[in-house]
Amino acid sequence: MAQWTSAVGAAQLARQLSSQQSRPAGPGTRKPPAYRALADGVRLLVLEGRVPVAARLPAERELAVALSVSRTTVAAAYEALRAEGFLESRRGAGSWTAVPAGNPLPARGLEPLPPEALGSVIDLGTAALPAPEPWLTRAVQGALEELAPYAHTHGDYPAGLPALRQMLADRYSERGIPTMPEQIMVTTGAMGAMDAICHLFAGRGERIAVESPSYANILQLMREAGARLVPVAMAEGLGSWDLGRWRHVLRDAAPRLAYVVADFHNPTGALADEDQRRGLVDAARSAGTVLVVDETMSELLLDPGTDMPRPVCAFDPAGSTVLTVGSASKAFWAGMRIGWVRAAPDVIRSLVAARAYADLGTPVLEQLAVNWLMSTGGWEEAVRIRCAQARENRDALVTAVRRELPSWEFEVPHGGLTLWVRTGGLSGSRLAEVGERVGVRVPSGPRFGVDGAFEGYVRLPFTVGGPVADEAAQRLAAAARLVESGASSGAEAPRTFVA
Repeated sequence: MAQWTSAVGAAQLARQLSSQQSRPAGPGTRKPPAYRALADGVRLLVLEGRVPVAARLPAERELAVALSVSRTTVAAAYEALRAEGFLESRRGAGSWTAVPAGNPLPARGLEPLPPEALGSVIDLGTAALPAPEPWLTRAVQGALEELAPYAHTHGDYPAGLPALRQMLADRYSERGIPTMPEQIMVTTGAMGAMDAICHLFAGRGERIAVESPSYANILQLMREAGARLVPVAMAEGLGSWDLGRWRHVLRDAAPRLAYVVADFHNPTGALADEDQRRGLVDAARSAGTVLVVDETMSELLLDPGTDMPRPVCAFDPAGSTVLTVGSASKAFWAGMRIGWVRAAPDVIRSLVAARAYADLGTPVLEQLAVNWLMSTGGWEEAVRIRCAQARENRDALVTAVRRELPSWEFEVPHGGLTLWVRTGGLSGSRLAEVGERVGVRVPSGPRFGVDGAFEGYVRLPFTVGGPVADEAAQRLAAAARLVESGASSGAEAPRTFVA
């Protein structure tokens, strides 16, 4: 009986492996044998979750043709992977990926470190900050005071608590987009909103156009739903969208959905201007594509002098083309799993009906807490605290990285929680692997792309500041030196820890 649960084609694996090519080795640096480089490349893909565990790999001959190498090279690489516990084989069943005994299964998205690891590893993997106290405690206390009437009901509100739906509708109306409660569905975080939208609009095999790069966890959610992702390259730097490319993709690929982050894009931090927003809505409407706009970063304006354009849904107020996703998780706290969708009433009704087969509804107490925050002014105060903390962290991290890694390139965004960094020609995957061993966790660029793109990048979130930001940059510099010296595999790299 075969032990594999999925398969990776030779062409797909070749594309992913070719993206890992790092800059030429410097003088005195030994180039590894071809089989060793191939084995290391496959191992990195498994460790990062970009090739799943228990995925059947191509036959030796097929992969050799796709990579333009000898079959002997592929056979030797597979043998090395078997010896290290990253490959299992059985005659007649082929070879499939594995992880050595005792190793944790790799995450395919971006997941926070377990709390017990935080004392030894600096976590730059997730863009999340601690709760902005005292507002979390006050919100929960306020929610408890309002809970009693709801406790006498069944507690299931598939569209969300009426009071919170009204509050969210009023907030859109105050932003200049008239909105009724019937246009709002409350979800379990933005991921819950995106999951519901993908299942309603994009069945298995449907095309979804996505920015390239884009948010890793959403990309993985779409892959798991069976979507065919169509990447659309971002403009250079913080220029946001290339409308010419978007019009071309929407016209020729005719995707059912398109997913974008207009406000302080994750991971680049780009901010789309008003003309870009209007143009993309017009292009999506003409193509018959539903445009899903992620607003989870929209309130994280770190430089107050920045002009904020109108929301994308302002150019489609009825919500027939634009579905807007919001969340409390970035602006307030990741532990507050409250999200929402704004769309046309008929779309909301369809989403609510489909939800009966998923999670039925969102926790009442957390909805009451968010409603309390928004009705008392606590939300604005909490966001102000969050922005001040993120701004301080951003400035500390930027200073530290520029000092420790002067060859790394980036533009400083005016908001959001992330810095998109070009790593001076180094492999982001190898930096991520070595970083784990020197005590800093950082996601590599390919997690934010399709089929191995952005190997020369890493994403750094504004989650640490002060001395910890300095230490994080020093550890990244140590990881970079090890990658440059060719020490990204084999012997264990030296470890340092936070005191």
